[in-house]
Amino acid sequence: MIMTSDITLNRRSFVFLRHGETDANREGIIAGRTEAMLTDLGRQQAGLAAQRLAGFACDCVASSPQKRALETAGIALPGQPLIHLDSLRERDWGALEGQPLGWLVPYEETPPDGETWEAFRCRVIGGLNWLTGLYPCPVVVAHSGVFRVIRSEITGTPHGPRIGNAEPVYIQAPATDGAAWSMNKL
Repeated sequence: MIMTSDITLNRRSFVFLRHGETDANREGIIAGRTEAMLTDLGRQQAGLAAQRLAGFACDCVASSPQKRALETAGIALPGQPLIHLDSLRERDWGALEGQPLGWLVPYEETPPDGETWEAFRCRVIGGLNWLTGLYPCPVVVAHSGVFRVIRSEITGTPHGPRIGNAEPVYIQAPATDGAAWSMNKL
């Protein structure tokens, strides 16, 4: 994977869908590389996302290989061929895995024994660029950290409210040079 701060997001549109609620979300603990399972509410959220995505024409569904994202993709986009992309995994929070969310360090800092922001950013952008280079408008099912990378590329900062569970967002690329990206809930 490319590891350079010069990498930027391709100017291609896509839909982003965060996984449904997990047991870790419900309990307020950090679960980056840790496998967290969807709750009943998370499955219901994915079902509602299916309704919101029903009229959207996508040519590809790509998911993090983590169980919470794969299950959400299967519920929200049933019957669609699914590409598993390791580059869409959540950030490795190292020693902070399993700890309360309040222990999170600022995104740009490296957690103890964890993945650096720059390595995470380059991994995610590299995967998204590969995907959007092959497919005109894919649906990406992944994690809140992956969305923070996207937000950072579009707005200049990863900071801001956490994206809702199973909340589809259309990430629209600018049509011309100098125009702005947009992020709109579907």
